[in-house]
Amino acid sequence: MSEPWLSTDEIAAHLGVTKDTVYAWIADKGMPAHKIGRLWKCQATEVDEWVRTGAAASDSPHTHDGGGPYPEQAGTQPKRKEGR
Repeated sequence: MSEPWLSTDEIAAHLGVTKDTVYAWIADKGMPAHKIGRLWKCQATEVDEWVRTGAAASDSPHTHDGGGPYPEQAGTQPKRKEGR
């Protein structure tokens, strides 16, 4: 039997982090995930191996230059007004 694909909610619960953290790790740190339609899906064994290698804790060259935690929102965060 093949391993089931987990949603971002399920993988967040598996890792004990928020869904926003999962999206940030996908975008910024290369967490293994596959986009299926509009959804990100992960396999626990791939993610567990990625965590074991220390990738979640290390700096990664795979960074985006702004925006929210969601990969598809990179660079879309509104600018803060100066003086705030």
